[in-house]
Amino acid sequence: MDASASPPSRERIATLDLIRGLAVLGILAVNAEGFAATFSAYGSPGLWPFPNEGASAAAKWIVDAFFHQKFISLFSMLFGASIFLVGGEREERGAEARGRRLRRRLFWLFVFALFHGLALWWGDVLLLYAWSGVFVMLARSWSVRRLAIVGGLLFGLFAALQILGGLALQFAPAEVQTQVAAATGATPERLAAVRAEIAEAVGSLAGAYRQNTSGWMSLQAPSVMAFVFPTTGLMMIGLALFKAGFLSGARSLRAYAVTLSMAAAALVVVAWLEWGQVMNGAESPLASGVDFLLNPLIGLGYASILILLWKAGHAGVLSPLAAAGRMAFTNYLTQSLMMTTLFYGGRGFGLMGQVDRPALWAIVVAVWALQLVWSVLWLRRFQMGPLEWLWRSLTEGRRLPIRRSA
Repeated sequence: MDASASPPSRERIATLDLIRGLAVLGILAVNAEGFAATFSAYGSPGLWPFPNEGASAAAKWIVDAFFHQKFISLFSMLFGASIFLVGGEREERGAEARGRRLRRRLFWLFVFALFHGLALWWGDVLLLYAWSGVFVMLARSWSVRRLAIVGGLLFGLFAALQILGGLALQFAPAEVQTQVAAATGATPERLAAVRAEIAEAVGSLAGAYRQNTSGWMSLQAPSVMAFVFPTTGLMMIGLALFKAGFLSGARSLRAYAVTLSMAAAALVVVAWLEWGQVMNGAESPLASGVDFLLNPLIGLGYASILILLWKAGHAGVLSPLAAAGRMAFTNYLTQSLMMTTLFYGGRGFGLMGQVDRPALWAIVVAVWALQLVWSVLWLRRFQMGPLEWLWRSLTEGRRLPIRRSA
């Protein structure tokens, strides 16, 4: 997640900071619905507290078509690269010390993840990264080819299972489809349950944390049993791309132009599929599976745009994004702090269930602007973000300097 994970003596890689900054901001656009409603309503057009029509439906389509799973895929791939930046090759000089540093770093990530998921927001991804990072840690010295093949298989098989499951449901008997629709669709009972959950979450601090803990617990079994495989796969793919020079901007202009062209074609397919799901007010397992398969490619297309701009000499214009990327860990966690303060009851303003998607977009853009500005201002005086500093200090077992030298 954080290129500042690399040893202090190693120079930062500008493109990684840029891509990471874009990823952490893009993730907020997707997570916003999870702050503004409960876990049960998250991602479901039919269970959203407002009618799925007009500007609200259009805002949902924008998120699902252009943001959903694209930026978290990039984040995962960058985390794979950071595993290598911290741990290095397993056989190189000093490998044992760097390996210990990497293990400590993953341990403290696990601790941060528990705090984030239980004390702030149920939608934490850091715990999944800590689990998946253990497997990538063991594979960090693999060749580019082996990383790409194994990572591609882990991710591709999970996507294939989703697609096959969608096909099986599409050709299943009518009574089976009816049962699935009743279990997953916007039935009166489920809508009433969502309204009751929102009322509890805004009614008191205890109610907010009961709902938050319930959502967090609901995620843990699928994370450990299922999501760890495609996430590990994406991390391996990201490490392969880093070792091949793609993420560091070392490949030819043609390589990034071809990637961008392929991503644009994939985006057309995903946008069309997502439009159908939003208009139907329900998710299609088959369409979701195809989207899942294509979304990392779209994310790499976004990364290619940044790398091409950087290669064209626009680093200065992109510097606020790079600053946000240098503080990605801090920005990710403070997004949760700010958004739950707005939407949770007890310790916040209790706006959950009261903000529809268009207004939610205004909040997202405001947080983007705030984080871009504050990242630049903070890094003028300090070497790294405050939570990056805390994470690194805990990893090293000593208080590290944070202020820039005069």
